[in-house]
Amino acid sequence: MRPGRIIHPALAEAIATLGHTDIVMVTDAGFPIPQDANRIDLGFWEGIPDVRDILRVIVGEAFFEEVHFATEVRDCHPSLYADVQKIFTGSGAAFKGTTHETLCGDFAHRAKVVIRSGSFEPWANFALVASTDPFAWFTANSGVKPLPAYVERRARMTAKEVPALG
Repeated sequence: MRPGRIIHPALAEAIATLGHTDIVMVTDAGFPIPQDANRIDLGFWEGIPDVRDILRVIVGEAFFEEVHFATEVRDCHPSLYADVQKIFTGSGAAFKGTTHETLCGDFAHRAKVVIRSGSFEPWANFALVASTDPFAWFTANSGVKPLPAYVERRARMTAKEVPALG
């Protein structure tokens, strides 16, 4: 066993194979997962595991530059929104509002992996866009000028910024 690491073999493999811009969907129990998707089904009982638990673990295992979710999370489910803000604080990821239809259609079909939770709550569906480590790829000694997006992410991470939908 690997202490302090993901022990679910398929989930560990999926996270280890992420490249820049790959999409990971973390969904509630009722999300319509495409038939041909790389599906990791962790849900086995109502609320177990919760989507928040999965997000917490994944944020500790990979870098993400964007988190897409339905704007209803902010507008109609403030407790979930606050929890997700806390989970992604200091990650450097930008929050992007979208529609539930876009998550079910576009993002679900482009996702490298779809992870289903046991959550039974509205709008608990998130598309995470993988990134590289903005500190490792553009070091002070490399002589390479980082792109503005990397500078901004590093600043958000250093400041432990709480992400918010604009």
